[in-house]
Amino acid sequence: MAFQIKRSDTSPILEATLTTAAGVAIDLSGASVRFHMRRAGATATVVDAAATVVTAASGLVRYAWQAADTAAAGSYVCEFEVTYSDSTIETFPNDGYIRVEVLSDIA
Repeated sequence: MAFQIKRSDTSPILEATLTTAAGVAIDLSGASVRFHMRRAGATATVVDAAATVVTAASGLVRYAWQAADTAAAGSYVCEFEVTYSDSTIETFPNDGYIRVEVLSDIA
């Protein structure tokens, strides 16, 4: 099931636990994280912004939406890009994407 949010909403915040393929949490101590989102099937990124590391040892991150991020209803794919303290980069999930549905609102 995809994460769902209504058009122009900024809540709920998107949270994810970044893990290895075996399900082990990634230690994000000293790392920075960015959130990327694009419309499904497109190539242009619509969001490239800093994410927050909530609990480094357990790999918990969150992205707080801006109204412009959800301005257009549609299907999107997203990922978190981690830059470790040694400057190496790893993207999560690394076996696909997080699916986000921005739903039209009534008014």
